[in-house]
Amino acid sequence: MRRILLICCVIFFSHQLSAQEIGIRFGDMYGNNIGLDATIPISAKRIHASVSFGDNVGLDVLYDFAVESIFRSPDLHYYAGVGLTTLFASEFKLGVMGELGIEYSFPKTPLSISLDYRPAVVVLEKMDFVYGIFGLNVRYVIR
Repeated sequence: MRRILLICCVIFFSHQLSAQEIGIRFGDMYGNNIGLDATIPISAKRIHASVSFGDNVGLDVLYDFAVESIFRSPDLHYYAGVGLTTLFASEFKLGVMGELGIEYSFPKTPLSISLDYRPAVVVLEKMDFVYGIFGLNVRYVIR
């Protein structure tokens, strides 16, 4: 019975997966160097989330309020957003993060690649400004 219910839920919610992206993030992520990356579209905006690994575990959840085409190209976009960042280390850290990036979606393949910059202001455990957070994202586009 549980399997049937699970299959029905997967089928019911699978139509909601249009244009989501799931992939890998490389780069400096506040002490970590690799992560899982995903975007979830909401109208013309999106939620951009990353779980990073390395020396610690981190979580970034950002609301990209600007996702716009560059040069009227449907495949090249810039994005900007704000959100929260956490780091689960010997000291728990919580902060506010900004994001500015550029993304290219390959038209004939379900892949996208993006490069972004994420400065952050850490407010818990100790106040800090982190400015060297650059990342390269390679994502699979679920259409």
